[in-house]
Amino acid sequence: MSERRVTRDIVVDAPPSAVFEVLADPRAHGEFDGSGTVRSAIAGPARLSLGDRFGMSMRLGVPYTINNEVVEFEEGRRIGWRHVGHHVWRYELEPVGEGSTRVSETFDWSTSRAPWLLELVGYPATNTRGIEATLPRLKAYVEGRS
Repeated sequence: MSERRVTRDIVVDAPPSAVFEVLADPRAHGEFDGSGTVRSAIAGPARLSLGDRFGMSMRLGVPYTINNEVVEFEEGRRIGWRHVGHHVWRYELEPVGEGSTRVSETFDWSTSRAPWLLELVGYPATNTRGIEATLPRLKAYVEGRS
């Protein structure tokens, strides 16, 4: 775990623009989250862009809210956000074939304020499982909208 990031990917049968619209809408995140923690957007814009802040209703044993800031943004290609811990959730989109998109989701704790703490409590492994459950749900959600 020397690079302090984990990435998984999946091919979605939709163009990058369609996938990006879902990822840039925080109100949709609870629909495809596979971690079981994301509930719904409670504050912020309907469509995210660089520097935007948005709040999410979450649950990890008990309900809580988390405030995020979009720190990476390239229209149709990349979006990433972080919260107070400064670790980043990132989605990168790459067109493949005719009208399909490779979606890579990354949990990057290299920028975390306390990466050792995340490792101590097992978040890299937990978040890897969450990513592996989220990507098929994202695929089904986006493809179902087409």
